[in-house]
Amino acid sequence: MAIASKIRGTLLGGALGDALGYVVEFDRVPVIRERFGAAGLQGFEQLSGPVDFSDDTQMTLYSADGLADVLAWARDGVGADEVACVWLAYLRWLQTQGVALPDSAPHPQPRWIDAQEILHHQRHPGNACLTGLSSGEMGTAARPVNPDSKGCGTVMRSAPFGLVPQLEPAAVLRLSADAASLTHGHPSARQSAAQFSLLIHELLLGATLDGAASALVRRLDEDPTIDPALRLRVSRAVELAGEGRRLSPEELCAELGEGWVAEEALAIALYAALATQTTGQDTEGATADGRAAAAPAERHFRSAVALAVNHDGDSDSTASLTGNILGVLYGEEALPGAWLRSVTGLDVVEHIADELARLVSE
Repeated sequence: MAIASKIRGTLLGGALGDALGYVVEFDRVPVIRERFGAAGLQGFEQLSGPVDFSDDTQMTLYSADGLADVLAWARDGVGADEVACVWLAYLRWLQTQGVALPDSAPHPQPRWIDAQEILHHQRHPGNACLTGLSSGEMGTAARPVNPDSKGCGTVMRSAPFGLVPQLEPAAVLRLSADAASLTHGHPSARQSAAQFSLLIHELLLGATLDGAASALVRRLDEDPTIDPALRLRVSRAVELAGEGRRLSPEELCAELGEGWVAEEALAIALYAALATQTTGQDTEGATADGRAAAAPAERHFRSAVALAVNHDGDSDSTASLTGNILGVLYGEEALPGAWLRSVTGLDVVEHIADELARLVSE
């Protein structure tokens, strides 16, 4: 499968999961069931009109734009500091949220992405992202901003760091962890982002979902520096999926958490992707209303994202990560056409995905 399709699948798939999850992000399960029925929110077909994606996709696109800046410099024979370029991109995102840059921060030159009105919508951006960037300090692992924060604001924006096929695994881990350190200082926040990016990278290069998940568990087990909470949550997610257990929303949160912190969001997304694989293998000929059944990859995508949406926690982040995972696994062909028509601003996502794909292919 073409790398370009996988890159588009990653970014568009994440945006779809993000937009669907944002509808119920602050709802508890009883409220979700009251609004959408016993099965909860299963797709955009249950909504009355187009919806917007959240800060998760906004920051993911700015991660991609920071990388695109680095790659453009490299194409012209100029080496650029990757993390500094990502930091400048995040500072430009901060300005879209109506936050003035402090005098101590650089004031980066605007790029195409900054003029896109859809990215100026304020969709409950994470507090640690806002405070870390508005400090004017470029956070690092050695000099962290928000040293105790391990919110999922790192992992939810980190898929693009896995989308450069030329990078070695160690470079993916380093770049993603250093980019996470710009706003979050807790080891689990940095490590969750880094491991998620490497998972995306392996899927980009052709790994199976089971193989990439198993490799992730081995890395966590073999690295003594890994935060114990990250190791525990991810290992449990893979274990539960391997047992064939389809958890209820209540069981999901009891086992893996609510997704507000980085390792929980990663674990829920990984479980959702793994536990619904058999959905894509069903051989039904048509849906209950007579429509032709979707292709296996699309059925898997729909089922996994729905599982990641319906729980008490950070539904847009967990569903966004799930969309990233299955989008890179299958490419853009797995994305439901009706869903793509239900989210505003996807032309911006496509533009940035295509630019990144062009640059990594040069």
